[in-house]
Amino acid sequence: MTARDPDALPVLEMRRVVKSFGAVLALRSASLRLESGSVHALVGENGAGKSTIVKIIAGVYRRDAGRFEIDGEAVDFTSPAQSREAGIAVIHQEPTLFPHLSVIENVYLGREPRGALGSIDRRGMRDRLLRILGRLGVDMDPDLPADVLSIADRQIVEIAKALTEDARILIMDEPTSALSVREIERLFAIVRSLRDEGRAILFISHRFREVFDLCDTITVLRDGAFVETMDIDDTTVDELMTAMVGRDVTELFPKQDVEIGEPVLEVMELESRGAFHDVSLTVRAGEIVGLAGIVGSGRSGLARAIFGVDRYDEGRVLVDGERVPSGSPAAAIRCGIALVPADRLRHGLIPSLPISRSVTLASRRSLARRGLLSSRAERAAARGWVERLRIKATSLSAPAGSLSGGGQQRVVLANALATRPRLLIVDEPTRGIDVASKAEIHRLLGGLAGEGMAILMISSELPEILGMSDRVLVMREGRITAELPRQAATPEAVIRAATGG
Repeated sequence: MTARDPDALPVLEMRRVVKSFGAVLALRSASLRLESGSVHALVGENGAGKSTIVKIIAGVYRRDAGRFEIDGEAVDFTSPAQSREAGIAVIHQEPTLFPHLSVIENVYLGREPRGALGSIDRRGMRDRLLRILGRLGVDMDPDLPADVLSIADRQIVEIAKALTEDARILIMDEPTSALSVREIERLFAIVRSLRDEGRAILFISHRFREVFDLCDTITVLRDGAFVETMDIDDTTVDELMTAMVGRDVTELFPKQDVEIGEPVLEVMELESRGAFHDVSLTVRAGEIVGLAGIVGSGRSGLARAIFGVDRYDEGRVLVDGERVPSGSPAAAIRCGIALVPADRLRHGLIPSLPISRSVTLASRRSLARRGLLSSRAERAAARGWVERLRIKATSLSAPAGSLSGGGQQRVVLANALATRPRLLIVDEPTRGIDVASKAEIHRLLGGLAGEGMAILMISSELPEILGMSDRVLVMREGRITAELPRQAATPEAVIRAATGG
């Protein structure tokens, strides 16, 4: 880690930047200072202005007011091309490579170096790319088509592309959200090597552990304004959370003491070839059972099978003692099961639908009278859930995709809860949302358990599993390898069961 030098000339600086979209003020006084040879975190709740700042730096938006400097000189980018020419590259959460082009074609697309006679210098392209990949410690075939690469390898290609453009400033926007632990470790090693070469890295993440592991300094935004910049060594998680939300978040995991009732869900010797094997588990009324495991352990496949999205080959699923048919989400809903999927945008939400329709999508049949559903009844039902889950929306007619990440997640939750389930399965319930929204969702889950609902919670966030669960089940390679009561569910015990260590 390197300490912040207030006298060093920043490679990039923004002061009191303002940006509005019609009547919506996205940035009202945002400031940011990046130094060469440093990894700088930009944090804030959803809606704090992080994405707007990134798009101004990348030349997608122009600021309305304030100062923007590169190497002490004022700039005003009017296009992404100008930002790239200034040595800035953005590595997005899910890189957008051309899938049918090779790695080397994606890296040099539109700027292939030419030889003396005007022909493309293919040998020079390959030699330089291989040198860059070697510097990054990556063994990758430049001729591989992009569509066979993992998300982690696609990010590496984007970084290599930035280095062929001699980028001095790299912006990484939630780069680890879809990566495994080992892929994150590899990415962090690359980021540290880029920092040691003297490049400035802007790192955006909701994951505090990553911020404290990787970054040198942190800038906090709140409600479109600069709050403060801190040295990582002089900051605690509690101080960072307080700066982000403007109040003391003392209880991120508000676990309630609830009387545990009779079994609601019983899974008996469930088998899906190639996915999970001989899985048996029980979730009782009022109980939150956490399902932990590394990526690929079979957790999400098990959830989809219980809900009927995927068929299973052997075994039984019972709710309140009654068998749930395999392979039918509609039957699962009728039996009292609801699922909040891990990927809310692909599987849980249609962004263009209005909020009212998004909330009632799974419960429309129960709201209809004589086969007809009036818009008034739909809006009344939706309004009740919007108020209960504190979804901040200007109108029920607004598209669900216009909400923040936390707001979208609450809409998906509302859609599931509107079916009045006995069992709620939540897969990564707080992925990609800010700390205040996480606390609200945890409070909601605790309240539902207090009302007697059975909850099966899948999460890759170990603090979430440990903080919210009455029992923890651990999966590895498609099998449950441990069942831990709350008192025995330590980080070491869960990690040991999840990895076989």
